[in-house]
Amino acid sequence: MNTEWVDHDSESSTGGVEQRDRTLTRLACRSWQDLPTADVVAAVESGELTTANHGAAAGQRVTAATAASAAAVQRQGVAPVSDAVADWSGFGAVIPVLAGSPGAGASLVAAVLSDALSSLRQRVLLVDTAEPVRSGLATAAPVEGAAEAGPHESVRVRHSWRDESTVLARLETELPVFTPGMVPPPRFFKPTNGALDVTVVDIGHDAWRMAAHPLSGPGAWLRSGSPPVRPLLACRASRPSLSQAEQVLARLEAWNEAGVITFPIQLVVVGASSWPAGVTGAAGRRVAALLEEAVFLPHDSTVAVEGITAEPVPKRVRAAIMPLLSRWGLVASSPVTSRRAVRRRNRKDSPA
Repeated sequence: MNTEWVDHDSESSTGGVEQRDRTLTRLACRSWQDLPTADVVAAVESGELTTANHGAAAGQRVTAATAASAAAVQRQGVAPVSDAVADWSGFGAVIPVLAGSPGAGASLVAAVLSDALSSLRQRVLLVDTAEPVRSGLATAAPVEGAAEAGPHESVRVRHSWRDESTVLARLETELPVFTPGMVPPPRFFKPTNGALDVTVVDIGHDAWRMAAHPLSGPGAWLRSGSPPVRPLLACRASRPSLSQAEQVLARLEAWNEAGVITFPIQLVVVGASSWPAGVTGAAGRRVAALLEEAVFLPHDSTVAVEGITAEPVPKRVRAAIMPLLSRWGLVASSPVTSRRAVRRRNRKDSPA
């Protein structure tokens, strides 16, 4: 950390939390006048955390370094205020996965997708945008690969092989808080060698907060572009999860209507084989539009206890996602999928 912006007038007098917050906010805002509010807030929080453990001077240095890192990273991507479209041509089919509610299982959905595709010899990039200590994919690779330089000295991307067809890209930093703007632009996650068939992205940040301003950080994976991305929304088979998922979609709707992001097109229900009685009544109009084609990932006791490990997700869970991949043309259609497609067409074509 080379940044040494310290307010010496306030260093000797902490002046309480309110005074410290004002000082830290001034330091964070010095890094870049266009730094999004979410990054300013996170930089201040990193300073408060450091102050509590190491004193005011250390807290100010960490706030300045965190804000400087976020500013440097964002200046290397599409500007947060830009409505420019993205070029996804080097990533294959891009599938971002959002959590509709806390604990919805977005990391599991991402792992299921990547393992299912890898089992069919698809070349997959599995991207983890989560803060490192909160990652649901932290133990998804049997051996850690090398950490490569990122867009700033405080942000690195580690590429590891999950299996012979899947590269896992995860973030690392020595700073105590990872702000949304510190998530590198998509190109920094791409391996330097080899073509990709599919890129699966675990948008491991609070989707509710991200949806307020999804044009930077992890939300950059939702940007409209060519070819179009195919976002999935993960939820649980419960009324609270559907209600919260509706609110995430409500926030994203305006951005979608402005043409700058792609709205989630698929609902994946984690840990269930069907809807319990009365649950779908909690769906608002946006979630309701996704109910008919919802995919259910059955409960698996080992995954529920162990989480995502270096072992492939159990076959029965992977099998549940195959019809969706067939429908999207990412894998060959199976007879079961074809029969379901025929039934759907017959229902649509039948007279009222």
